[in-house]
Amino acid sequence: MRIDRLELLNYRNYESLDLAFSPEINVFIGENAQGKTNIMESLYVLSMAKSHRASNDKELIRWETDYGKIKADVYRKYGKLPLEITLSKKGKSAKVNHLEQRRLSDYIGQLNVVMFAPEDLNLVKGSPQVRRRFIDMEIGQISPLYLHDLLTYQKLLKQRNHILKQNYGKKIVDDVMFDVYTEQFIEAAVKIIRKRYQFMDLLQKWAEPIHQGISRGLEQLQIRYQPISGLQPEWTSKEMASFLEQKLAEVRKRELERGLTLVGPHRDELQFFVNGYDVQTYGSQGQQRTTALSLKLAEIELIKQEVGEAPVLLLDDVLSELDDYRQSHLLNTIKGSVQTFVTTTSVEGIQHETIQSARLFEVSQGTVKE
Repeated sequence: MRIDRLELLNYRNYESLDLAFSPEINVFIGENAQGKTNIMESLYVLSMAKSHRASNDKELIRWETDYGKIKADVYRKYGKLPLEITLSKKGKSAKVNHLEQRRLSDYIGQLNVVMFAPEDLNLVKGSPQVRRRFIDMEIGQISPLYLHDLLTYQKLLKQRNHILKQNYGKKIVDDVMFDVYTEQFIEAAVKIIRKRYQFMDLLQKWAEPIHQGISRGLEQLQIRYQPISGLQPEWTSKEMASFLEQKLAEVRKRELERGLTLVGPHRDELQFFVNGYDVQTYGSQGQQRTTALSLKLAEIELIKQEVGEAPVLLLDDVLSELDDYRQSHLLNTIKGSVQTFVTTTSVEGIQHETIQSARLFEVSQGTVKE
């Protein structure tokens, strides 16, 4: 898949912008704080209907305007697909082929992207929340049903926590709805856990040989998904549900003491091991970066397998974070196979032919010149 044309209206520091892209490599060059990352962010929002760096959509709308808009002509294997996201202070709406979508979860998956930015190094050394978000966003791109289950789970978690807070400090829960919410919560949790296990198996399949290639065969990467302690991936849904029910009963007293749900996928963890050692704790910075790069390249292959065509790759100021060898490995991998967007302050020092043949855009104070 590829993005042929992008239009922005009142988005961040762009009053209006209309760009046509190369189907291969597009490079945005400029100093920091000029608007390069805003373009990358708009492509991510076009895919995921949310920003990777702002929690409030109002931040995406240009200062002193009422709404912002992102439009693009996307080409997939079956032809042209116009996409559109409109952001306003009341909310956002999404259109596919000029038709407004009833739910944003119906929209996500029309355009698949893989974003690699310096903060993605936190996938390895950051908090468990960063890794859970990575899992959820990537599965959501290839499985709209997962997004639906995740939203259901989050809603039930909120309702369950609300009752626990109301009963804070008590010995028993005084609310007839609590057991109903808990039963529904367990059902949604099992669906999420099973899907995450499936995704991790696929990610491991692609990431392991990629990591071996980058490390010149010296390192073996293992990805380990850790849900509730003791739960086994080979169990049936019924067995998982029974186990979760038991675990929730065991922690009920502590939940009432804290007013929080203490067991569930919202507390799961993802670990990375290289040659048997935990990369987060014992890995060098180079090993952590190789692991992050392997995951991103594996994402491309995974999406390609699941969707039937390659996603769009967004490299936001990341080439300068990689040494020459990892940089070359990345560029060799994407050459001719994935439409790629790159931001950088300069292409000097990047000798790779992929960059030399790219379409270049100069970005300065919210204006873009080719």
